[in-house]
Amino acid sequence: MTLTHEQYLLLLTPEVRELIDRSIDRAPERIALDKRMPHAALVATQVKYLSRARTKLPDYFAARCILPPRAFEQASSQACAARKNCSGERVLDLTCGLGVDSYHLAKRFREVVALERDPVLAAVAAENFRRLGAENIRVVNASAEEFLASDGEHFDWIYADPDRRAADGRKLVRLEACSPDIVGLLPRIRRRADACCIKNSPLFDVDETFRLFGPCRTEAVSWHDECKEVVVYADGTGPLLTAVAIGQGEFSARPDTVPPPPAQPFAPDAYRWLFQPDVAIQKSRLTQLHLQDRADCWSANGYGFARERCEGLLGRWFEIERIEPYDPRALKRELAGRRFTLLKQEFPIPAAEICRRTGIREGGEGRIAFTRIGQDYWTIRLK
Repeated sequence: MTLTHEQYLLLLTPEVRELIDRSIDRAPERIALDKRMPHAALVATQVKYLSRARTKLPDYFAARCILPPRAFEQASSQACAARKNCSGERVLDLTCGLGVDSYHLAKRFREVVALERDPVLAAVAAENFRRLGAENIRVVNASAEEFLASDGEHFDWIYADPDRRAADGRKLVRLEACSPDIVGLLPRIRRRADACCIKNSPLFDVDETFRLFGPCRTEAVSWHDECKEVVVYADGTGPLLTAVAIGQGEFSARPDTVPPPPAQPFAPDAYRWLFQPDVAIQKSRLTQLHLQDRADCWSANGYGFARERCEGLLGRWFEIERIEPYDPRALKRELAGRRFTLLKQEFPIPAAEICRRTGIREGGEGRIAFTRIGQDYWTIRLK
């Protein structure tokens, strides 16, 4: 759903702003059906997205910013936007959208120039920056292509978060298919800035960053163990991979320093603890290096196994009750009808199929993990 110019003008009026503020704790569906309320559908939509902004965009919620639905869905969370690791005098944001990244870049740069090709969204972003008190952001209603084609200003950094939705709604992963085409624009970007920072889909392959940008810094960023974005810093440094688990910490290493798997065969009776790496560690393919000398791990996407639990790792520890070969018939005889939370790493059988074969039902407080090491499948009972 896009916001029309007429709706935007209504959202600027004191009447509608007061209605939104008075209704902020009401259920949006009740607001939409309230025949006594003027512009009920518009007010309901804003209340719905402001409610979601309490956690995703708390500053936007506090300032009662205008939140167009499609722009809100595509926007970075403030937690991720605040992670952007670049600073200087001037930065150009090629893809302003709702402006969350521009808003946080403004805390690291003296001046931000934010491009937005949609005139209504450009006006919304400028109004929101006013409400947020971000006075060092200048919004320009222009596309990245036309702005970079003109001769003009030089920047310390250029930032972009390309649109990863096709016209038919499909999600796009290849950077060249997104809008704007950052790969095609790279020669122009490099003429106008000393460095660039590109936010990519969480599905983006970290190896692609080095193919497209050469030596660079690449961060896989997770929040609550969900990968949110893969960010490239092409500033002449690197190659370096960093896993960032917001709220937990981060871990960095060169991509060519990953150690080989343990030489010894897997000995299930030797381990007391199971380590599940945070998704950012897995996305960066840094699991084995992160666990080096602290836990045994046989693949880049596998579990870690340890005799003793150790602190300072990005992920979760589980105490092991016992490890046994995966035998669905034996599990069915013992556990059919009981509820467990199922964990999987490097295990090719879907959770629904595991449940069908074993009779286990998903959702209990107990936990059972499944994994593959080499050619062998294992079941790990957890305490």
